Parts: sequence; structure tokens; C-alpha cells
Amino acid sequence: MTVKCKIRKDDRVEVLTGRSRGKIGKVKKVMAEKNRVRVLVEGVNMVVRHSKASAPGAPSGKIEKEAPLPVSNVALLCPKCHEATRVGHAFAPPAVGSGKPRKVRVCRKCKEHID
Repeated sequence: MTVKCKIRKDDRVEVLTGRSRGKIGKVKKVMAEKNRVRVLVEGVNMVVRHSKASAPGAPSGKIEKEAPLPVSNVALLCPKCHEATRVGHAFAPPAVGSGKPRKVRVCRKCKEHID
């Protein structure tokens, strides 16, 4: 399934709401379900899960791991101005060899191309 989302894997994001508010991390995974998109951010929204060893050598006990966040609770950090920003789109000049301009993400604050 194709995800229509302005946040992508390996983007640096800041959490806007919840107990992890203000934390910054890198997006590990973008998950799309029926009508909601969630992101998994490194070191943010940590939860404790209790597990029993299912095989010899498998970890058991309390295991801390990241839980997914709704994509509306995070904001992209602009690599140029280093601020949490909304994402816009613009057309960049066409790549060499193709006549079509390409659509790129743009920081709404400093108007710089993100990717």
C-alpha cells in the first residue's frame, strides 16, 4: 500500500504532544493502516513489555521498546533552519534527461528544499 504522508523514513522529527513532547528522533518506520498513519521514532514513546523466553537464549523479562505515534503528533525538523516545520511541496527543475519537473518537499519557514 502506498502511503500518502509528508513524513518519510530516516527524517528527523520532533514530538509535539504526549509524554514524549519535545523529544527529537529519527523515523524508523512509517506504518499505514486503514485511515491512520503512524510513525515509529527512535528512542521516543518508550513502553515496557513483559515477555517470556520463547526459545533458549531469547530475552525474557521487562523489555523496553518504541511504540508508534500518530503522524499528526510529530513535526519534521528542517535540515537547514533546524526548526520543527510544516511541509509544503514545490516543483524543482527537471532532472537531466527528462523534461518533467519533479515535485519536492519544502520547509514552510525557510522555503528550502528538504530532499
